[in-house]
Amino acid sequence: MFSTVSRYAFPKLRLFLPYYTLSSVLPSLPYSLNRYFSVHSHSSNPNNIHDAVASFNRLLHLRPLPSVVQFNKILGSIVKMKHYPTAISLSSRAESKGITPSLVFMNILINCYSHVGRMYFAFSVLGKIFKMGHQPDTITLNTLMKGLCHNKMVGEALSFRDEVIAKGFLLDAVSYGTLMNGLCKAGKTRAAIILLPKPKIERLGIKPDIFIYNIIIDGLCKDGLITEARDLFSEMIKRGVRPDIVTYNSLIHGFCSMSQWKDAYELLNEMIRKNIKPDVCTYSILIDAFGKEGRITEAQAIFAVMVKWNEKPNVITFTALMDGYCLTNNVNESKEVFNRMVKSGLSPNVISYSILIDGLCKSKMVDEAMDVFKEMRHKKMVPDIVTYTCLIDGLCKSGRTSYVQDLIYEMHDSIQLPNVITYNVLLDALCKRQHLDEATKLFKQIVDRGIQPNVYTYTILIDGMCKGGRLNKAKEIFQHLLLKGYPLNVHSYTSMISGLCKEGLLDEAMALLYKMEENGCLPNLITLETILRGLIEKNENDKAKKFLLEMADRGLLKK
Repeated sequence: MFSTVSRYAFPKLRLFLPYYTLSSVLPSLPYSLNRYFSVHSHSSNPNNIHDAVASFNRLLHLRPLPSVVQFNKILGSIVKMKHYPTAISLSSRAESKGITPSLVFMNILINCYSHVGRMYFAFSVLGKIFKMGHQPDTITLNTLMKGLCHNKMVGEALSFRDEVIAKGFLLDAVSYGTLMNGLCKAGKTRAAIILLPKPKIERLGIKPDIFIYNIIIDGLCKDGLITEARDLFSEMIKRGVRPDIVTYNSLIHGFCSMSQWKDAYELLNEMIRKNIKPDVCTYSILIDAFGKEGRITEAQAIFAVMVKWNEKPNVITFTALMDGYCLTNNVNESKEVFNRMVKSGLSPNVISYSILIDGLCKSKMVDEAMDVFKEMRHKKMVPDIVTYTCLIDGLCKSGRTSYVQDLIYEMHDSIQLPNVITYNVLLDALCKRQHLDEATKLFKQIVDRGIQPNVYTYTILIDGMCKGGRLNKAKEIFQHLLLKGYPLNVHSYTSMISGLCKEGLLDEAMALLYKMEENGCLPNLITLETILRGLIEKNENDKAKKFLLEMADRGLLKK
């Protein structure tokens, strides 16, 4: 068997050992022969797991035993229901009762092991296929390939492809599509392009189709490689592959993400000229992109065109428009869109609620945000960590911290554990209120709970200590981060420089400014204004003028 996967194909363990560890063996059920035939004749593809298990057990009690084909049908139904451990357990029982597995039977088993992340056992089934004298078909190989990619073993999938080809087995377009999809999802889109079938492979009947091109174009766009995506788009057209709505949507999304609006509009017009009607996804992409850019007028116009052309907005469309309004401080309009969504018969999702709650909190309408939160829970919608964090942020900034602890407890009870962003919100609130001892205690709790503080955590703490008159503590934290080589950002440096200037330590502030640049972090206008203000406050007007001219000459501020 293949050298790189032989440890999978021919394990020294007993084959199918996991059957009894992944799921307990299911008990046999009483039956009567007449009852079996009346049930099974109508349920060769049972539509619920209990019927499927019952039918399978009845088959096992028939004498003579039915063909393996009958067992395959039920196992296939169970797999469609995504009860993979149950299918594994039942297949083990069938073999123990004397059923000889067919290739279809073993392909089903490989699929199950792949879905539960047990690729070692999936390859042990491949070993058994060879041991029984069978040859794997394209379904076998594609299922293994898909399993490796699904389980983020893309490197192993590439090696497996090489071994398969070396041993003379043929792969099809599905194989290449699966592998390319795996590579793109792993952020290795350029590697996926290399895999595009070459003329030698195309002579075997494997040609890149629209599915394969769409996978790679989408991957390139998501990686920000929009030029490469456009080039591949041109190549596919030259090769006679017609783009579809998925192709255009990926490219439009890519161009919008890079703020290349002219190109996005050109593509939109091109697809309309080619009688490819924009769908709800197309409109949602444009509305979301314009909204995030603060171009709410364009987002409204796209929404109006969509409605005019009888394309029904979905939850994603409404939510994107809501977000656009909130980002431009138009929370009342966002509420109207939310209500319109509900009136249209759609159910807002957790993202819709989170956006509205965040918008209300940022507009200092915390009571309304609390009402929306209560309504959300009343409708059995489970808040996620973003929802909680937005509400906690609003409560903290409005000084209503008495509710915050209850929400933290609620998060723990609902297994929505606070993350570093949630704790940053709490830390920021404590520092802004000069509760520095509590902030220090909270920081220790964050670390003790195994949550890794990020650059914003440290910046909040440094800024709080500087403003609270604990410059030495701020310097201690800052120096510790520098010694560890922690990647501090412009906000971290500016907070520390501000603290030094506040205490009149301008030489240290200037030294840190130059250290900042040495470390590859350029100051922004706030950093420079902080030092300039410090110099002026100490009546160092000549130094201030010299500093201003120096920064202007270096292009760090406008003259």
